[in-house]
Amino acid sequence: MNRHIPKTTGLLLGSLLLSAGTSATELVYTPINPSFGGSPLNGAWLLGNAQAQNDKKDPDALDRASLTGMSALDRFTSQLESRLLTDLLSGVSDGQTGTLTTEDFIVRIYNNEIGTLIVEITDRLTGEMSEIIVGQN
Repeated sequence: MNRHIPKTTGLLLGSLLLSAGTSATELVYTPINPSFGGSPLNGAWLLGNAQAQNDKKDPDALDRASLTGMSALDRFTSQLESRLLTDLLSGVSDGQTGTLTTEDFIVRIYNNEIGTLIVEITDRLTGEMSEIIVGQN
C-alpha cells in the first residue's frame, strides 16, 4: 500500500499541473430583442416576423370600409377630384373636352363660356349626378 500512495499523489499533482495550463473565456449573452437591451435595429425585423406568423383575426375589430359611410358615388367623386383633374387640366387648357362612360358612371368634362371647367359625374344605376366646378381666376 505504501507504493501506491506516491503513484496516486504523483498522478494527482500531474493532473493539477496540466489543468492549470488550460484557459477558458467567459460566456457573454447578447440579447436580440430591443426590449431586453438588444439593438433597436432588430425591432422592425422582429415585428415583421411576428406579424407574418400571426394568422388570427380579431373578431371585435371594426372593418375600415364600414367606417367611411361614403357611397360609391362619393368615393368616386373624391378620387376624381384628386387624381383625374390633375391629368385633365392640361388637356382642357387646350380646349379639349370629353365624356367617359364606365359600368357604373358617366363622366363628362367640358369648359363653359366663361372659362370654368365642369366635371359632371352621373351614377348610371340611380341617375344621381354630382358636379365639380373648377373656376379660373
